[in-house]
Amino acid sequence: MQIDDLFNILHNSLESQNNGKKISLKDMSDALGISMRTYQDWKLGRAKPQAAITVMKMLGQLEDEEIIRAVRKINKLKD
Repeated sequence: MQIDDLFNILHNSLESQNNGKKISLKDMSDALGISMRTYQDWKLGRAKPQAAITVMKMLGQLEDEEIIRAVRKINKLKD
């Protein structure tokens, strides 16, 4: 799995969840609290946040219900 694949899959999934409405790089980067350039580099595979692949591999080892539980816990954490 390449980092750009990961971010493109997630970005497309969020658009799909939003009834197919496109989400701009700026809107996504603002929601993530990062610069648009950083997010663009991740989507294009020019920069590779090292933890991203590992986190996805760990989530991939969980059953569906446990993934949902873990992600909900993560979403409740404060920055």
